[in-house]
Amino acid sequence: MKHDVIIIGGSYSGMAAALQLLRARRSVLIIDGGKRRNRRASHSHGFLSQDGVDPAELARVAREQLHAYPTLTWLDGEVEQATGAMDDFQVACSSTPHSARRLLLAIGVSDRLPGIPGLAERWGRSIFHCPYCHGYELGQGRIGVIATGPMSIHQAQLLPEWGNTTFFLNGTFELDETAAEELTRRGVTVETTRIERIDGDADVVLTDGRRMSFAGLFTAPQNEPSTPIAAQLGCELAETPMGLQISTGETRETTVPGVFACGDAAKIPHSVSLAVGDGAWAGAQIHRSLVWPGA
Repeated sequence: MKHDVIIIGGSYSGMAAALQLLRARRSVLIIDGGKRRNRRASHSHGFLSQDGVDPAELARVAREQLHAYPTLTWLDGEVEQATGAMDDFQVACSSTPHSARRLLLAIGVSDRLPGIPGLAERWGRSIFHCPYCHGYELGQGRIGVIATGPMSIHQAQLLPEWGNTTFFLNGTFELDETAAEELTRRGVTVETTRIERIDGDADVVLTDGRRMSFAGLFTAPQNEPSTPIAAQLGCELAETPMGLQISTGETRETTVPGVFACGDAAKIPHSVSLAVGDGAWAGAQIHRSLVWPGA
């Protein structure tokens, strides 16, 4: 069977795109590996009408609603290979081929975290990247920002809105005078001693033996698409301040005709609500491409 669309990735953006296509009575196959980026988080915030809901519950309800549409096929598994061209794409999952007229890459990203002992285990629980998603719940307590590069200055400048902020340079770069003055103006304390490890809930232990306790920590990881499928298809990738992302135009079509991309892998900044909106737009644009090919 040839589907109208195969969506690789069944998290928030992929399901939002699928909903638009299913409501247009199009045949959709979703292939999902079950590794939501926010799977370690207990609550999702900033999504209108769903503020504070467990993100796993958001995903469960969305999938349940999609299954009410008879033109949906859902396959749990990892995509091994994707090839082909407009109107004739081939996708292999568990060595089984599937074909479609269009592809949507809703593959999400992987986070390259700082190599600090104890950080990865706390990612999504007491160490975060998005203050709009997690800052309010820290109750205006002390906040630490761990630098990953010069772009982290902007994160450190923003976070005093949510609590007294300490910026750990951790040997990643040296502040210039202008940046130092701006951080001081924002009330940010700059710490130049390197971090040895992270203990407890969000305790930073420095190499000089000092321990500093925080309500929560933030860092800005570098991202890249979670699978090599986009590059395998020949899609152009772009360097952004946050890392690599899939290049798309206004319609969310990539540089390969008939291949679209949405969500965290194709757009910054990242959040559940932004991913849902981006997916809904991508789904509608894919439908238009099926109705008016080449338009």
